[in-house]
Amino acid sequence: MSTIRLTMAQALVRYLAAQRVEIDGERLPLFAGCFAIFGHGNVAGVGEALYQQREDFPTYRAHNEQGMAHAAIAYAKAHFRKRMMAVTTSIGPGATNLVTAAALAHVNRLPVLLLPGDVFVSRAPDPVLQQIEDSVDGSVSANDSLRPVSRYFDRIIRPEQLLTALPRAISILTDPAQCGPVTLALPQDVQTEAYDYPVEFFNERLVRIRCLTAAEDELAEALQAIRQARKPVIVSGGGVLYAGAGAALRSFAETFGVPVCETQAGKSALPWDHPLQLGAVGVTGSPAANELASEADLVLAVGTRLQDFTTGSHSLFSQARLLSINVNTFDALKWRGQGLVADARWALEQLTERLDGDWQAEGQWTERARRLAHGWRETVQGITSRREPPGAGYLPYDAEVIGAVQLSHPESAQQDIVVCAAGTLPAELHKLWRAGIAGGYHMEYGYSCMGYEVAGGLGVKMACPEREVIVMVGDGSYLMMNSELATSVMLGQKLIVVLLDNRGYGCINRLQQACGGEPFNNMLDNCLTGPQGLPEIDFAKHAQSMGAKAEHVADIAGLEAAMQRARQSERSYLIVIDTDARRTTQEGGCWWEVAVPEVSQRPQVQQARAAYESARKRQRI
Repeated sequence: MSTIRLTMAQALVRYLAAQRVEIDGERLPLFAGCFAIFGHGNVAGVGEALYQQREDFPTYRAHNEQGMAHAAIAYAKAHFRKRMMAVTTSIGPGATNLVTAAALAHVNRLPVLLLPGDVFVSRAPDPVLQQIEDSVDGSVSANDSLRPVSRYFDRIIRPEQLLTALPRAISILTDPAQCGPVTLALPQDVQTEAYDYPVEFFNERLVRIRCLTAAEDELAEALQAIRQARKPVIVSGGGVLYAGAGAALRSFAETFGVPVCETQAGKSALPWDHPLQLGAVGVTGSPAANELASEADLVLAVGTRLQDFTTGSHSLFSQARLLSINVNTFDALKWRGQGLVADARWALEQLTERLDGDWQAEGQWTERARRLAHGWRETVQGITSRREPPGAGYLPYDAEVIGAVQLSHPESAQQDIVVCAAGTLPAELHKLWRAGIAGGYHMEYGYSCMGYEVAGGLGVKMACPEREVIVMVGDGSYLMMNSELATSVMLGQKLIVVLLDNRGYGCINRLQQACGGEPFNNMLDNCLTGPQGLPEIDFAKHAQSMGAKAEHVADIAGLEAAMQRARQSERSYLIVIDTDARRTTQEGGCWWEVAVPEVSQRPQVQQARAAYESARKRQRI
């Protein structure tokens, strides 16, 4: 057997660079490269290995470890989990900065390879700089905090462990059912140790993304459940996009007259203007989708993990039979649903073939769905094209900003990708953004992670450089994490960032009051301050200091003009607009369970508790 002597780090990078995936007939690297912030725990070992492989395995420098992991995750999501990136950090705060991003990837079932440095296996210099010491377990390091948020975790304490650890890691990263973050903790001394690896281990390898087919008895039971339905509704989740099942979804809906509604992750699988597209479902849902979901006799949930925003905390379609198509058995069997464990495209194609001429949704149900869907599209048009004349103290709200952004260039708007996460904007975008093509709506709402937006936008732009990537973000999220705006300038990956400044955490402020609370510690003007008072933050100047172009606009007309300038710009461009923290789109929505105190002297809290207890009676238990 022919061998080659390499350090563990060199072998790791060479193996990753050799992985290939086939997309639309083109063979591409599985990994687009590695984001890296170096420290004493990875600069000498992994850093040298990345340098040697820099021509075919690019290394990208970032400004925050969590941010660069978010960018890597967004890259994979934009590629529908078919391509991905690695992330390497040092052993201490760099490693623990990955925990939030790993949790985000875990919840959203998205692949990212995390390569944090680790403490010396030899223990000769213990405690090394940044080392976490445990007085009862000598094997613990900071990286153990990544165990519960990793789909696969391994600590490489001998160079030859890579021979088993790396194939396992790739199998998890590319498994439709188990997909998620993989952590390989890399002790800094072992990174530099050499081993005689088999040459064939580094041969180019084509990784195949498996298509999971269902057991015949499960498929038969699913067909029986569908045939018994008269008023079905499809809930389209992210699995539809990841499986490339948009055409199959459309065919099923049109063939059998079944209306479709969409989760945050599933939005864009069916175009916004399709006659059977009811729009968003759940807490942030359209009135059309929620009305039919609450009356359906069968909910066909395709590729969704049925989180509480989708189900209205299990109150929205509690009356319906639940049939879940999912590659993950854990998701397919939630809430006593009937599961069909299979790839979304395969399942929809098989159901369409076997039901053809044998079953149809009730005609009146289908026609009603068409009317409601058409009515909702007209409502969206009215909301997003609203141009209220500015008056004393008038500020636009999120829906008006969304309309101005999307209508700023109607010819290219269908090609834009909007990126967002957390707060009020996801609710407004879920209802109002008109997603015309698959992937045009990129929302991180599984983990609802503030701070994802700018970093995520960078990852999306790296995945789709030919598309205009528009990041919509509130002032609260922007202040949490914005440094990858500088990275976008450095890498020449242009973003358009629209920053809606409502001067605080407006979403939680409204929720606080809906639960009977007083406005407290959410908006800047109801927070504890020092003698100098509130800070006056100039977001435009801040963005300019990181190399982006930026401006503050006074109103919607100014935003429309600024969007034209931003589209023409060759570098990242940030637009700030002040918005109303109180107003939201009232159409649609449903109950969401947020616990209210059982004991309080305040009438507002008592009233909110009574409403809460009443609503809980509708839950599917």
